[in-house]
Amino acid sequence: MSYTHSITVDLSYADAVERTRQALADQGFGVLTEIDMRATFNSKLGAEAADAVGDYVILGACNPKLASKALAGDQHMGALLPCNVVVHRAAEDEQTTVETIDPATMVKLSDSPQVREVADDADTRLKAALDSIASSGS
Repeated sequence: MSYTHSITVDLSYADAVERTRQALADQGFGVLTEIDMRATFNSKLGAEAADAVGDYVILGACNPKLASKALAGDQHMGALLPCNVVVHRAAEDEQTTVETIDPATMVKLSDSPQVREVADDADTRLKAALDSIASSGS
């Protein structure tokens, strides 16, 4: 089983990040965290490692209603929140990739019916966000 949903779009990295933020917001997700992997690698590992990873950001997206329902169904789900959304592009690439966690991964780790409902809802929303980004980057 794949654990992500992924699209590749004809958008610059900056445009893809901006469009991803908007598409997530349109689906009720806020971005709680942002990890710039290029900057982190550059400061911790050096320019060579930063260049190897390319432009790469991890957005920690959260829909509070879904998170609340997931935690009510299984307190351990907090270890999987927020949902990570990745935007990346290598220097030599002409396209940018956007990936989201496949919420079905949560279902494999919990037998709670509430977690299944949340995963299904989150899956629908994340796929809609990807579809929105794809339609703007074609």
